[in-house]
Amino acid sequence: MELFSERGYEQTTVAGIAERAGLSERTFFRHYADKREVLFGGGTLFRDSFVCRLEQALDTMPPLQAATLAAQSAGAALEQHRGREFAAARQRIIAANSGLRERELMKIAGVTGEMAEVLRAHGVEEPDASMTAELAMAGFRVGFDRWLAPGERRTLPGLIHEALARIPVVGA
Repeated sequence: MELFSERGYEQTTVAGIAERAGLSERTFFRHYADKREVLFGGGTLFRDSFVCRLEQALDTMPPLQAATLAAQSAGAALEQHRGREFAAARQRIIAANSGLRERELMKIAGVTGEMAEVLRAHGVEEPDASMTAELAMAGFRVGFDRWLAPGERRTLPGLIHEALARIPVVGA
């Protein structure tokens, strides 16, 4: 992350990352397929935080409430696992590179699609399943952007909850 911030994503090499980490390139490639994976390696945690929590919550909650809880769970996992500073640095790097932005959007679309599949599997019909998944992800993204704002100190799950609580207000 330091190298990406110092040199830019394009100018940072795997050799440079390995050297800074005190590793050989061979060791780097045992852990990551390429340098993009340094930024996207936590995708499984992100996906599982949303999808698994949604599956559990649907047993006892209505769809939008379950999806809200899943988004908050993903926010809590991100906040605990990576922290605000790491997330902010990562977002700056991604924002500066169109290929990375595309990859991020594909990741988000994939998780949103999986959430819609889970909702359908639990009997939520279309278009409600897709709409619920999209709303939950939109709430996550709005909360995430607010969480990274300078001076913001509230928790990511709290900001996600606030964003999703606005749905009835926006729809009025």
